[in-house]
Amino acid sequence: MAQGVPENIPEDGLTTRQRRNRPLTMVHTGDGKGKSTAAFGLTLRGWNQGWNIGVFQFVKSAKWRLGEQSAFEALDELGAQSPKGGRVEWHKMGSGWSWSRKAGTEEDHAAAAVEGWAEIKRRIAAEEHDLYVLDEFTYPINWGWIDVDDVVATLANRPGRQHVVMTGRRADPKLIELADLVTEMTKVKHPMDAGQKGQRGIEW
Repeated sequence: MAQGVPENIPEDGLTTRQRRNRPLTMVHTGDGKGKSTAAFGLTLRGWNQGWNIGVFQFVKSAKWRLGEQSAFEALDELGAQSPKGGRVEWHKMGSGWSWSRKAGTEEDHAAAAVEGWAEIKRRIAAEEHDLYVLDEFTYPINWGWIDVDDVVATLANRPGRQHVVMTGRRADPKLIELADLVTEMTKVKHPMDAGQKGQRGIEW
């Protein structure tokens, strides 16, 4: 694709404008760092366009406050006070980091994930957001807490022009098939390989 020009034009009966403005389903997956970071970069672009955005984190600890959260809460206040940007809601519903779940039974975590997905479904049906960021969403699906077929059906049949981006390792093949855009982050090197823990400003 050179200079933003598609290599193939499908015979779908749509105009260029209609095709350009279709809502996208996006997946950021793979073992490399940057899946959530890329999704939050997309969130920033959406905010600049005046979008109403919902961020839903499924396995980040409620005790951790990510730098992006603080930044987008400030931008949300700015968007509420002036026409310079959009609105951003930030919701945590998880059990901890994907590699180190926090206290609580698996049943508690599963119930929280199911409740979170039910709320997202309600909002999608009501067309409440222009962009949904489902961060670390692949994990509750892989753990069997959320039915991937329900996710696929909900996203495939969502009304209006609502974009959705999902992040997390090992995305279910059904999500890959559904998505319009799939990016796989491939780890080449990582400081953790040399025993270095995450640090402020880089991981959060």
